[in-house]
Amino acid sequence: MDDVRELVRREKQHSVSNRELKHRLLGYGFKLEETEKGFTVSAMRGGEPLLTL
Repeated sequence: MDDVRELVRREKQHSVSNRELKHRLLGYGFKLEETEKGFTVSAMRGGEPLLTL
C-alpha cells in the first residue's frame, strides 16, 4: 500500500491537473475517481478503493 501511495504522490507532483494525474495513473493500471470523500485511487482490476487523497 505504501508503494501505491508513493507512486501517486510522485505522479501528482508531476501533474498540472487532476485530469493529467488520472491519465498518468491509468498507465500504471490505476484509476482516479472523484467521490464525496475526495479522490480515490483504485486498481483497474477489482476496482476496490486502495486509498483516498
